[in-house]
Amino acid sequence: MRYQPRLTKKVKAIEVNGSKPVSNLLAEMAETGFQGKNLARVAEIWEKMVRNPDVTILMGYAGSLSTTGQWKLVNWLIERRFIDVLIPTGANVSEDIVDAMGAGFWQGDHRVDDVTVFKKDLNRYYDVYGREDDYMRMTEMIAEFILTLKENHPYTSREFFQLFGNWLNEKNIPSIVATAARCGVPIYCPAIADSPYGDAALIAKAKGFHFVLDAMEDYREFMLLADRVKDTGVVYVGGGVPKDFIQLFSVTSNLQFEERRLPNRPGGVKRVAESYYPHKYAIQITTDSPQWGGLSGCTFDEAMSWGKEDPNGDHVQVYCDATIALPIVTQAMSERIKEKRKSRNLVRVLKQLAAVS
Repeated sequence: MRYQPRLTKKVKAIEVNGSKPVSNLLAEMAETGFQGKNLARVAEIWEKMVRNPDVTILMGYAGSLSTTGQWKLVNWLIERRFIDVLIPTGANVSEDIVDAMGAGFWQGDHRVDDVTVFKKDLNRYYDVYGREDDYMRMTEMIAEFILTLKENHPYTSREFFQLFGNWLNEKNIPSIVATAARCGVPIYCPAIADSPYGDAALIAKAKGFHFVLDAMEDYREFMLLADRVKDTGVVYVGGGVPKDFIQLFSVTSNLQFEERRLPNRPGGVKRVAESYYPHKYAIQITTDSPQWGGLSGCTFDEAMSWGKEDPNGDHVQVYCDATIALPIVTQAMSERIKEKRKSRNLVRVLKQLAAVS
């Protein structure tokens, strides 16, 4: 989208104040430029989503951020219902369990001798270390849970995580999966095998148990939800598979109906003989650049060419490390929005859809 240059709003210099709340600082950053202004816009647009009762908020959570102490922020967002559906990488909803079990991770240095790291049975996540025995204990625990399931039953990842979250809550392990299960927030993980969950399935198989996840049913069930919402807002922490999975919610959910439109959802944008339902709000925290052609760095302007984002909606991408941006934005929202957001229990909705489809 091209804009004409206008001298309508001056940049305001930020004043130093020792007692300034984070939310006030972000408000001042909105009057500046570069990524500071964009970070402020992330908080503004997310707050708009939260305060709009017609919006269903989908969050993609990519990378290996739970190892860096970000997972309790996600728990808080779930508990406050500032997100309605979570689509993470498998790493982000397994490595947090290590911390939730009490083992944790350790601050390190990226300049370390990695051969020595390996010999000491440590794993390095840039400048964070984790113990291999803690990682394997977490993986073995997931395998222990898998052995309680129905053998050869085709589970969706949403169904699997709901059951696993209930199991973790009984063990008082307050991970992301446990929090989501307790709060009725569904989790879909389209690349679940690329994580300790895949490793746990191998352990279960070695014990003679055949665990089945149905990826296509996962996708179909997720797309059924598109016919039961009014407007959507998306939050991308990183990019990758979670971002693409959510972006497709706008443009492929119509394919499940012969008339290529959602029968219970008015509106939509016509393209050829199909109806698309672009996201009204979109924010992304990313360090990826668009010129390499990958989806993680793809701009929302480019996404409009696919019908994934609404040209008349609110969207912003901030080019910033998520370990900087997510804590600041979450803290600011905690100061600005005191009440818990009212939202539908989408787990209940999805169970009903799965039962009749």
